[in-house]
Formats: sequence, C-alpha cells, structure tokens
Amino acid sequence: MERYVAFDIGDKRIGVAVSDPFNTYALPSETYFRKGFVADVAAVAEIAKSKCATTIVCGLPVNFDGSEALQTQKTQRFIDALKAQTQIPVVCFDERFTTKMAHETLIFEGMRREKRKNYVDALAAANILDGYLNTIKK
Repeated sequence: MERYVAFDIGDKRIGVAVSDPFNTYALPSETYFRKGFVADVAAVAEIAKSKCATTIVCGLPVNFDGSEALQTQKTQRFIDALKAQTQIPVVCFDERFTTKMAHETLIFEGMRREKRKNYVDALAAANILDGYLNTIKK
C-alpha cells in the first residue's frame, strides 16, 4: 500500500504532511524545528520511516518564472543528503505559492500571527502533497 509523506523544507522549520490511506488528500502532520543540517536530515528520514512512507515528496522552491533561486540550491542540497540517508524514494515537487496559500488559510481561519508559525509549514507541506497527489492521479 502506498503512503506519501511530504516535507516543506525551510531554513528554520520543516513542515510535515501525510497522505490519507487512499492517497486522495493530504493531512498536515507536524512541524519540525531545525537543529542542524546533519541532525535535520536524520530526523526527516526517521519521520518518513515512522509514518511508513513509501515515497517522500519534498517541496522544491523556485522563482515565479520557474528558474532556480538561492533557496532552491539550499533545498536541493538537503534533498540530496536525504536521498543518501534513506532507502525510501524521494521526489521533488514545485512548491510555488504553497506557503502563501497556507498563511492565507490560517488568516482566514482567524489564527493569530504568533500561533501561525507552529502550523503554517505543516499546512504548506499538505499543499505540496495535495498538488503531487493530483498530478499522479492524472
């Protein structure tokens, strides 16, 4: 049975989302607060394993026009290290606007600014995973 886990990899936090049992939609799971590159890669690999992931989906940030940004290179370095750390297949998916959509959703729901940082990354990861699930269904 397939199980997808998505990560929204940021400089300070990493959002985590998992697919439902039927891979129809994504569920925000948790936010991991970064501690250091090596520890973060190991923690993300362990999170994926603990969620019984058969595929890891990592959001890849690109500029509006699709070109690479500095953040793209930093994220790609993390993804490459994650691929070396785990046997679970890792795929990249365009994450343009996912964090913005997550912020807008939390604002719409009335969540205060100071609480949003605890949820926005997991919700952004869910947006990444929803996009990926929709793509593979087509």
